[in-house]
Amino acid sequence: MSTVLAPPTLRTGHVGLNVTDLDRSVAFYRRLLGLEVAGGGTDPDRRFALLGKDGTLMLTLWQQSSGSFATAAPGLHHLSFQVDTVDEVRAAEAVLRELGADFTHDGVVPHREGGDSGGIFFTDPDGIRLEVFTAAGVAATGAEAPDTTAPTCGFF
Repeated sequence: MSTVLAPPTLRTGHVGLNVTDLDRSVAFYRRLLGLEVAGGGTDPDRRFALLGKDGTLMLTLWQQSSGSFATAAPGLHHLSFQVDTVDEVRAAEAVLRELGADFTHDGVVPHREGGDSGGIFFTDPDGIRLEVFTAAGVAATGAEAPDTTAPTCGFF
């Protein structure tokens, strides 16, 4: 029989993303999520930024890539950020429109047909797929799921 480690305090830590332009990405994530720069490195060959909120590290951005996010390659599918209300999702959408982000769907959409959770789906400046969502309140908006055969966050 194999041993399974099941630590009672397990939770997701920070997420590290490779970016092509650290300054641009720091500005994007700070503006969208209200993150603070908690540290980083300025060596031209090893630039990175630690971004967090209320003393908790959330994102590390590493300037060590070129090109754009390869959605067909194994690895990260998308990164999702949860907020409490549909109004907060809409506020994020307004900021993203000002930033010129590319959206996959128009406006707030449910995760599945008839579901109450949902959000917005878009890409960052490097084409990394992102989502800002709320767990409840989307059904009251009357929005329809873009596809009835799979979760909205699965194929965008």
